[in-house]
Formats: sequence, structure tokens, C-alpha cells
Amino acid sequence: MGRRRTPAGGRVHDQEHDLRECERGRSRRGHIRDSGFYEGVTPSGFLAIDKPAGLTSHDVVAQIRRAFGRGSRVGHLGTLDPLATGLLVLCIGAGTRLAEWATNDSKEYLVDITLGTATDTYDAGGTVTSVRLVAVERGEIERTLADMLGTIAQRPPPFSAIKQAGQRAYVAARRGESVDLAPRTVHIEALDIHSFESPVIALRVACSKGTYVRSLAHDLGETLGCGAHVSALRRTRSGDFRLDEALPLESAVEILRAKDWSILIPSDRVARRWPRIDLDEVSCEAVRHGKPIDGAAPADPAAITAGWAPDGHLAAILVWREGRWWPRKVFTDR
Repeated sequence: MGRRRTPAGGRVHDQEHDLRECERGRSRRGHIRDSGFYEGVTPSGFLAIDKPAGLTSHDVVAQIRRAFGRGSRVGHLGTLDPLATGLLVLCIGAGTRLAEWATNDSKEYLVDITLGTATDTYDAGGTVTSVRLVAVERGEIERTLADMLGTIAQRPPPFSAIKQAGQRAYVAARRGESVDLAPRTVHIEALDIHSFESPVIALRVACSKGTYVRSLAHDLGETLGCGAHVSALRRTRSGDFRLDEALPLESAVEILRAKDWSILIPSDRVARRWPRIDLDEVSCEAVRHGKPIDGAAPADPAAITAGWAPDGHLAAILVWREGRWWPRKVFTDR
């Protein structure tokens, strides 16, 4: 049996935790200055980090928060386990106010799945639970992966932060108790084999938020009859953010300590792909004071819409209600 290490370095996170982390300490006031990069004001935006193995997402947040200095609001848009590397998008300052939408974005990963060995955590950090002969061909793997595409019901790993009977599932799992989490609906867009050198499959995974790549590996192994676990995982995309724009953690910390905010990505970037309304000066002033404005009804009343100021900056996130556009969140001038 393998040596046991709990996933996420003893900390296991879920989507709800991600959102709380990203909005940690945010102001209760309606208007928060989305300050950009001007000297003398609090920096805001997003920061793409290439997370090294061995650190939790919380560890990365803590280092960046210290680099910015006391009172800085820093969170992230989706957890990476300590064994995983790659893109970890941090939200800074007023960027945290867009977290609830940015965390909904799809993700992409490069993952190595080792067949023949299953673990209790579904990754290389857990205790080995079975070792079986690997006698599968690439064609069988491809057919199995094809059946896993689309909208599926996925059962999360026992070692996860999902609550069961009022406690985190991983707490019960560490005590050796039975954990039976209800399946969750996720969408798998792509499962592309990059290589197969038995017993390791290298895959590109494109999936919706809330997908557990560990569960994908586990389910693949069970279907093939040999067991499997994630032996390496690297995130390459989160929404519109990509790994090639990410900085090594050490480099980012050094730059931020020098008070150089040029590495930050403007916080309104995530809103540029949403439906938009171009506001004039009068309507812009109204929404910035929390007042509704008139306008044409949207094709999808439930859609989030970005209201853009005449100067080209994000003024507000608008929702359609009672026949008018109401500000959901407001951003003041830079």
C-alpha cells in the first residue's frame, strides 16, 4: 500500500469556498473603486499565476496578499490541488466583485492518468486501494472516453470539500467512514488523447466548472476494469485566461513587492464577452447611484449584461427586472 497524503495538503476546497475566498474582506459599500494601475490607489484586476506543485491555492493567495501589503483583497477563481500545477487566476481588489461570474467559466487541463493503480483520493497523493493488470488497447480507451462526453452525472471523490451530513466529506473519509456523495451534473466538452504509453494516458480535458478531473480518471479506470488515478495535472485555461499569460509565483511576488502593477489584467476583461449596453452620461450617473434606467428588453431576461461608460470602462453589471435595467453591481470611474 502507498504512503498516505491527504489531497490539497490537508485542505480540500470546493466552488463555494472559492467564491468566499475571492470575496474575502470585500467592502459592504455599494461603490468600490476599480482603480486600475494608478499610483496612490489600491490596485485592481486579475493576476494569472503558474502555480508550482506542492502549494495549495490558499498558499498562493497568501503570498500574493503579503506582496501587495496589508489590507489587500486577494482571492482566486478556482482551486488547484497541491499536486496540480498551472493556471491559477487571482482576483485583486475590485476584481473580487466579478468573482461570482468569472468562477462559472469552463476550464481546460492536461492530465496524466495512470491505469492499473487506484487510490482512495483518486490521485497520486492517496493510499493505493488496488493494483490490477492493464490489458487495454488505445481503441478501447477512445471508445470509453467518447461515452463520457457531453452532459453527465459525475460522483465527486470521497476526499472532497462537499458537505455530507453537515461536515466536509474529506473529514469523514480521513476517519475511514463511508462517503457516498450524490452525483452532480457537469459538462465534458473534450477528452482528447495526446499519447498512450501504457499504463499512462496523456489527455486534454475541457470541462465545465465543478468537474472533478480525479473522478474522470477514476471512472475511466473502473469502466476499463483496471482502475486508474491522476498522476499529473496541469490547468491550461480558465475562461478567457490562458496559461501562456501566467507568471511564475516567485516572479510575480518580486514584481508586486516593487509596487509594479503592470502585470495585472484589467478587471473588466471578463465582462467584455457579455451582452453590453453603452451608457450615456445621464444613464451612467443614474446606475452609479443605484437607480434603474430604461432600455430595450433583452432576448434573455436572465442574462447578465455589462453597462459601459462613455469613457470605455465598466460602469455596472445590469439585470433586467420589472421592465427596466437595474444595477446589480456598480463600479466608479478609474
